[in-house]
Amino acid sequence: MPNRRTILAAAAGLFFAAVAAAHAADTASPNDTARFLAGMPPAADSPLAALTKDRAWQHHAGSFDSAFERLDHRQLARIRAWSEKNVSTPQRTVFYMFSGPDFLYADAFYPNATTYVLSGLEPVGTVPDLTSLRGSVSSNLAQLRASLSSILSYSFFITHNMKSDLRAGRVNGTLPILYVFLARSGKTIREVTPVRLDHQGAVQPDLDPVRGDATRGVKIVFAGSDGEARTLYYFSTDISDGGARNSGFLEFCATLAPGDSLLKSASYLPHSGNFSKVRNFLLAHSAAIVQDDSGIPLGYYDSKRWDLQPFGRYLGPIGVFPGRYQTQYAALFRKSRPIDFGIGYRWRPNESNLLLAAKTSDDSVPEASAQSEPEEQGSRRSASQRVVRNSESSARPRRAPARQAPASPLGWFRFPW
Repeated sequence: MPNRRTILAAAAGLFFAAVAAAHAADTASPNDTARFLAGMPPAADSPLAALTKDRAWQHHAGSFDSAFERLDHRQLARIRAWSEKNVSTPQRTVFYMFSGPDFLYADAFYPNATTYVLSGLEPVGTVPDLTSLRGSVSSNLAQLRASLSSILSYSFFITHNMKSDLRAGRVNGTLPILYVFLARSGKTIREVTPVRLDHQGAVQPDLDPVRGDATRGVKIVFAGSDGEARTLYYFSTDISDGGARNSGFLEFCATLAPGDSLLKSASYLPHSGNFSKVRNFLLAHSAAIVQDDSGIPLGYYDSKRWDLQPFGRYLGPIGVFPGRYQTQYAALFRKSRPIDFGIGYRWRPNESNLLLAAKTSDDSVPEASAQSEPEEQGSRRSASQRVVRNSESSARPRRAPARQAPASPLGWFRFPW
């Protein structure tokens, strides 16, 4: 017969298991948390269900319903249709550098991928137990709407706003935005894990939050309507040449190559000599690249190895990025095909440009590594380079003179909330 100590140990084990189960039942799942933040009702038995009766959440839900419906009609549904028609051999991996938390457009352009890798300077942040936000639900949800206002209106984040928006409140960083975008894209979140990279690019659980030299990120396992498990990685990392040298980020990405890539509203950083490592990586490890003119300059694409298909209209950079006009781009786009959606800094449909570059060779040697900067880029340092150093995932279009207002609309646009 078991002795007294064994019986007591077993009873204690059952007690703590019951306590843990009760605590789990009181804690919202990541998927319910994502739906709540996205203005979508969580499961009926979720501890967050009661908070949906709050008028602040109902206002939040109505605002997001309207904003995402407009966005899908104006851009995302049209991008999905364009992708289905033009991206003929999609890869399983998507690299979206300079993205920040912009899962929306990665999913729209590449809906069939199974692994998405996003990066930016913005921190991962935290999403606390939302049941503890009683009394501050309204302010936290309002802050979240403010952080998303530009991307829902134009297709890109504004650097200056992100620096403050993503660090304010208890719901902060890129994680709550990733939650919203996943939920609003019809995904079901299954698992969320803080991760970090060692210098060789190996992914490890992030168990030491005070360690300062690690490349930190988050791994989110989710499923779409087909139920297939997919993975989203977001890493907060500097991908300039100096930052990428010891971060392990590009080494990690190489383990997932080949992939397809997206470059949108990239602050023209791929034009800079200080971002040659990431530029060469994308050229070497991408089967296809979808980009606007803020991505890789045309002079870096070897015409013998890439099939270049222009879409839309190239008008050159907006005023905040002087010196980035590409004569080669302009010549290529004289024979472009139309698109019925807007994208990038020139967000109006009749002003946007999109380049689909499909690799015709399997050679994986970095084709731009031995190449100097294209002549039209030169080595000059323009004012735009000083501006964009502040962020890798977005840029802040400054108020233009009155006569140039259409080229830089952010000064006068009024957001719907």
